[in-house]
Amino acid sequence: MDFSGLINDFGPLTVTGLAQGAIIALFALGYTLVYGVLRLINFAHSEVFLLGTYGCLIAWGWFGLDQNSKAPNFGAMLAYMALGLVVAIVASGLTALAVELVAYRPLRRRNAPPLAFLITAIGASLAISETVGVLTHRNQRGVPPIIQARTVITIGDTHITNLQILIVVLALVMMFVLDRFINGSRLGRGIRAVSQNPDSAALMGVNKSRVISLVFLLGGLMAGIAAVMYDLKIGVTKYDAGFLLGIDAFTAAVLGGIGNLRGALLGGLLLGVLQNYAAGLFGSQWLHAAAFVLLVLILLFRPTGLLGESLGRARA
Repeated sequence: MDFSGLINDFGPLTVTGLAQGAIIALFALGYTLVYGVLRLINFAHSEVFLLGTYGCLIAWGWFGLDQNSKAPNFGAMLAYMALGLVVAIVASGLTALAVELVAYRPLRRRNAPPLAFLITAIGASLAISETVGVLTHRNQRGVPPIIQARTVITIGDTHITNLQILIVVLALVMMFVLDRFINGSRLGRGIRAVSQNPDSAALMGVNKSRVISLVFLLGGLMAGIAAVMYDLKIGVTKYDAGFLLGIDAFTAAVLGGIGNLRGALLGGLLLGVLQNYAAGLFGSQWLHAAAFVLLVLILLFRPTGLLGESLGRARA
């Protein structure tokens, strides 16, 4: 264990962890939303994220951008960012809706047992991942330098880049928008009603199927934004890019209290920081292992998570 390295790199590890945690938090919102309404762990959500990472790359490729391209000027950067976000959001959102329609809705109509949903979720995840693997020949794909990372804030030995600030701020903004939507809009009240008591909500005129589709769509939109931030931060994507990050996102959702939107944000940021501390202490090879260890500890000692409040009982 390298305590001196952890202490010396405490600032950089914290900043990197917050940026990484912001991506995980956006990813985790999909798990939290679906579980809050259906009490279902949607393991296919990792592939919803995966297709978002490829969606923005395909969009940028339309304009001849690849990993060897030169960084665009500020105006072009904004245009490419907007294009990438829109295409990634559409790709992830449509994938999430397709998964709900093809994999889960037939099971709901047949009142299938929870185990059937779990097996279907894993099967859908593997099917999408392997299909992408075949189409891409299992090769990783580089990301164009849309944003040239540069230091904008320096605190001692800690250098905070424009990309890190963008990732954290965007995650906070999207979390705020989603929270306001769930707690303040008519559709959001429908989501909370179905989460709290599906039968009573149906008696009050709430269309359960539409609410469930909306929940999957919202989770897909958040995953699409996370996918673009992941591409820009990591610089490459691959057919299995969603697997380990999906485990991290699931851990974050459980850590914050699965079914709680604000818990997903808290859990994601906290997990990202703890992972980087573990990497600084034990080595970078332990970064993802820390998530598994933390997941086991959470389930053992606090299975409801830090906040542990259901989506249906969330308040503004």
